[in-house]
Amino acid sequence: MSSLAATALFFLLGLVCGLAQKPVPTPVDEVLPKQAPLQPVPFSHKLHTAQGMKCLDCHPIREPGFQAGFPRESACMGCHASVKKESPHIQKLAASAKTRSPIPWVRIYSVPDYIWFSHTSHHKDAGLECQTCHGPVQDREVLAKEKPTNMHSCMKCHAQKGASNGCDFCHASQ
Repeated sequence: MSSLAATALFFLLGLVCGLAQKPVPTPVDEVLPKQAPLQPVPFSHKLHTAQGMKCLDCHPIREPGFQAGFPRESACMGCHASVKKESPHIQKLAASAKTRSPIPWVRIYSVPDYIWFSHTSHHKDAGLECQTCHGPVQDREVLAKEKPTNMHSCMKCHAQKGASNGCDFCHASQ
């Protein structure tokens, strides 16, 4: 190989490698909503946790463990058949329970479909409390997203907890 060809090849290889290694962008803070979304039935987490209810009482983590679910209306009616049953909101809940049609709650926290996220691995396996990612829900009358769930915030937490930050850890089907 001539020295000119070798120099050109070396230059081309350097150019390709330089383009392939783009600098990591500066983290951008997630813009959180200024107010809570309007829910179809008002619900106070503060009031219900004060009665001794735990997160998993209403938000079970069902197999395969990717989401914490919404409460079944029939479970709510376990208490509300006699507690505040005259309330129009409870009557709406009772009607949904009777017809087995779920209340269309507005989800506050979610991750994109291309992210592998498991509530089971975070809550049960790693022992994280719900408040770690969702904030002090037990103190809230109305919920709004108050903690970021973007890639930067998740990677920061993983680094603090000693969990993997490899791309394929969250961007692959486990």
